[in-house]
Amino acid sequence: MNGSEIGIHKINDYLWEIPARGDMIVPARIYADRESIDFLLEESRTKQWDALLQIQNVAKLKGIQKAALAMADIHPGYGFPIGGVGAFDLEEGVVTLAGVGFDINCGVRSIFVSLPREDIEDKKEELAGELFKLIPAGLGATGSLKLTLKEIDSVLKEGALFSLNRGYGTTEDLEFIEERGRVEGADPAKVSIQAKKRQLKQIGTLGSGNHYIEVQYVDKVYFKEAAAIFGLSEGSVVVSIHTGSRALGHQIGTDYQKVLSKASQRYGIPVYERELVGAPIGSREGRDYISAVRAGINCGFANRQAISGLVRKAFNRIFSTRESDIRTVYEVGHNNLKVEKHLINDVEKELLVHRKGATRAFGPGRSEVPCKYREVGHPVLVGGTMGTASYILVGTEKGMKDTFGSAVHGAGRVKSRKKARKSVRGEKVIEELAEKGIIVMSHSKRGAAEESPSAYKDVDQVVNIMEGAGISRRVVSLRPVICVKG
Repeated sequence: MNGSEIGIHKINDYLWEIPARGDMIVPARIYADRESIDFLLEESRTKQWDALLQIQNVAKLKGIQKAALAMADIHPGYGFPIGGVGAFDLEEGVVTLAGVGFDINCGVRSIFVSLPREDIEDKKEELAGELFKLIPAGLGATGSLKLTLKEIDSVLKEGALFSLNRGYGTTEDLEFIEERGRVEGADPAKVSIQAKKRQLKQIGTLGSGNHYIEVQYVDKVYFKEAAAIFGLSEGSVVVSIHTGSRALGHQIGTDYQKVLSKASQRYGIPVYERELVGAPIGSREGRDYISAVRAGINCGFANRQAISGLVRKAFNRIFSTRESDIRTVYEVGHNNLKVEKHLINDVEKELLVHRKGATRAFGPGRSEVPCKYREVGHPVLVGGTMGTASYILVGTEKGMKDTFGSAVHGAGRVKSRKKARKSVRGEKVIEELAEKGIIVMSHSKRGAAEESPSAYKDVDQVVNIMEGAGISRRVVSLRPVICVKG
């Protein structure tokens, strides 16, 4: 399939559009350069799993506003492309499982550590070992925080505050977490007992897949004013935590797959792919699912808060750091549902925004942005790969108008996990990164292969596309020193 066959055309060097046709209600817009579009078109022609087809299917969902959007890290997901954004009218629109996925409120927290980079380099083997020992990681990993079902209900209501009240982190953290680490409207009664039981021992655990803890340093400053407001400069030490709601979030997705599949039939909603099921936002099924997702969001906040406390503990053991030496720069999710106000035809309107592998990127002036950052917008935390770079960005006014205040969440895969495992051995990945001075500690050699740098797009290119399109702006780049994985 080529561009003319699907009707894709170039709007500018960084934005492409598939006009609405057939059952599409709105156009599909893809942030990409020529090379990226050619790659996506080749996938459409040769592969069954097709990100361009998926974003067109999103454009068919009832009540969608403006356009179905794909950020520059687009790649195929379950029904909704990763890197996808869709905003829906609250009265006419649908909520869809695929727009959140199974890793609810997967996201990133970045922590500033007031230590010279040289100190980290001198003790990086010791620090890596301490982080690996303190923070449980891997498939099914369990932590030291053992909870009852009643306490899990508290997690689902309280979010980060739950972990804070149990001694993980500091009160100041809450100011610099999206939604202050807790969303309203979470109803634990809409989450199954099975989901809750799976989470009894998983708060404060990293998980597997692409989740990680990475010790990094600021390699380059691009936007000095924003970097100064975020308290970052060249050589600053940063720890980034990437994980989500663990087994509970996955079980919510599994449970509601069945509920929303039946709802799609009941309400006459066409199902274009298995996970692209949904329900009218105002229906009983829609309201129940949204309440369950909000509970999962709070679980993700609680998990990252607990892990941040363990990170502080590791640094204290190795470097005798004080509480004031470590602070949260920001935390933001990238698999979420949010009711937000955005302009539609110059009129402010409440919408239900789905972001699947896309980060909220609110620019200057929005009330949701912490006061300290409001002049420039909140940090957008973009994970790269173990061997390249990550970025901190900020959103823009153009991004607020064009993408509902959304940006990329990472580099985006170019190889499936299966293909990555076939192309490289995990031991080889770890050895090659060690030669570059990067320590990788993984509970699974298979996981190291699946997450090898070669499995991902060029994160520099991805970020450049979004900046070229005017959607976000680079603040700093981060280089890895230590990576702990499941």
